[in-house]
Amino acid sequence: MARHAPELHLALQLPADDSPLRQRIAAAVIEQIRLGRLGPGDALPSTRSLAAELAVARSSVVDAYDELAAAGYTTAQLGSGTRIAAGADVAAHAGAASHVTPSGVTPAVRRAPREQSPVWDLMPGHPDPGLISTTDWRRAWRAAAVAPISSAAAGPHGHPELRHALAGHLRRTRGIVADPSELIIVPGVASALRTVTAAAGLAGCDVAFEEPGYDEARRVFEMSGARPRAVAVDGDGLDPATLRDSDAGVYCTPAHQYPLGARLPVPRRARLVQWADRTGSLLIEDDYDGEFRYDVSALPALRGIDGGRDHVAYIGTASKVLTPALRVAWLLPPPRLHDAVADALEASGESVCTVTTLALARFIESGALTRHLARAARTYSARRSALVNALRRRCAGVRLEGVEAGLHLVVRLPDGADDLAAAATLRDRGVTVSPLSGFFSDSSDVAAAHGLVCGYSRLPETQADAVAEIIADEIRRQ
Repeated sequence: MARHAPELHLALQLPADDSPLRQRIAAAVIEQIRLGRLGPGDALPSTRSLAAELAVARSSVVDAYDELAAAGYTTAQLGSGTRIAAGADVAAHAGAASHVTPSGVTPAVRRAPREQSPVWDLMPGHPDPGLISTTDWRRAWRAAAVAPISSAAAGPHGHPELRHALAGHLRRTRGIVADPSELIIVPGVASALRTVTAAAGLAGCDVAFEEPGYDEARRVFEMSGARPRAVAVDGDGLDPATLRDSDAGVYCTPAHQYPLGARLPVPRRARLVQWADRTGSLLIEDDYDGEFRYDVSALPALRGIDGGRDHVAYIGTASKVLTPALRVAWLLPPPRLHDAVADALEASGESVCTVTTLALARFIESGALTRHLARAARTYSARRSALVNALRRRCAGVRLEGVEAGLHLVVRLPDGADDLAAAATLRDRGVTVSPLSGFFSDSSDVAAAHGLVCGYSRLPETQADAVAEIIADEIRRQ
């Protein structure tokens, strides 16, 4: 009489969760493989005996075996029963499940504690999108939505509606006269800088760069192969006398130097353009928040003065005017570089969503942007005044810089203070600011250049005194 091997008893421990029974049975078998109690070639109990052992319906075990086979954990042959497949032990040790875990029953995973959101976010460079009229905003997007659907991404010569609208906006607000065909739409300032660097052949060349300056722009130049050369700024911004004839380009923020806040006076603007005319170098003007002026009248953009058209690559963006979420910027290169800029952008494949540019064009042409800028300027001016007055009350003798324009100011710290430590402590107390030393290049001596860069665009006037008290308390600790 033939002898039969005794029926295997697995003593499975089913997971205690809400997943289907078949999945829990399959998971329990895989756990036995992982623990080494089952290995490749081992036979599993019959579906009937395992169902009896677990006190479940046989159909559930059949479904579990089918799931294991489909996942490659088992093989089933007529007359041989179900056996553990070759390589099943490796898969089990790797944590491979036999099914996709549905949402809501994911295994418990230890997560790092979530950082607590700041009570007051004073990080510079962010406008308040809550000031945008929802009525105007929705109307603009509805108008864009009814336009024909484009079959391809718009290249450097696309977005005619936005280019036309921007040409009028720049003429009215920044003193720049340009034909719409001269404007090129790009997905952000970083894209504009990469494109200009490639088009002007700045890779391997020195580019004079404001010190302290916009660190993201510095990194873009470095990643694009250019060599940013730190040029210290003073109370009037960039001094043309500090430039070298070997500088192939100059990056500057003349409307509101970032981050110290100086605005480049007219004599320096003229000398800067004259220097570019003599050397043939390129001036890159980042006009990131040139629309906002409080105690002084606005100066025309560098691109708008005599000679600027031939030497200035002008960059503007919607990120400081409306919201960074749009990812829309505009580049106005000198005529000699226009074709090279278009070719570089075509080669990179960077483009902007057509629906977004149609909506922005409608927002501008309807007068909504003009109304928004007026409303935002009034609000930002009030918030700036509230913070400035509160800081001067709470921090006797504190030196504030860059208060005439833009969306931020700088609180200078006493000599010997550590602005990195101060910013970290303030963050722990619910106030996020940027340390001024972070805007300097690695090679600079910033021993006497410590401060806090504080954005006020999203700080309600009623909260200014509370924030100033926390900042004052930290200054006293330094």
